[in-house]
Amino acid sequence: MIIARIEDAPRYYALHPLLKPLFDYVQSHDLLHAPAGRVELQGDALFINVNDSTLVEREAQKLEVHRRYIDVHIPLSGAEDFGWRHLATLGESDAPFDADNDFALYTAPSDIWFTLRPGEFCIVFPEDAHAPVVKPTPAEGVSCAKSGNPLRLRKLVAKILL
Repeated sequence: MIIARIEDAPRYYALHPLLKPLFDYVQSHDLLHAPAGRVELQGDALFINVNDSTLVEREAQKLEVHRRYIDVHIPLSGAEDFGWRHLATLGESDAPFDADNDFALYTAPSDIWFTLRPGEFCIVFPEDAHAPVVKPTPAEGVSCAKSGNPLRLRKLVAKILL
């Protein structure tokens, strides 16, 4: 997993050829005010899901993994806590891997938690089990949402085909 600021995205372009077109698009469009839904940049090879998510408590969010896609998570309207654990440390998934939708869920707890804020992103690879859209803990003093509703978050989840 990589955690960085949007202005530092060019450092990571060499990791995958579709990272540059992704960040070029994100930096040149107002996605905070765009309609929610899928934005296709290069068909199934590169697309963005513009999500309006409800933030949940840490205990309620399961870890997820993907095999075919790299995720790039970018919060827009506020902060989210984000859990991580390496796939190799997990046991069996809650259900068999869903190949059609490219995901499996795990109830194991996250090993690491961090807060992802607007202006930042994280790149999640297939070995990175992750628990996104978690309500930031009050101890971190982070505003959950600029919209005034602390349980809602506008964010982008870009999918890059491996």
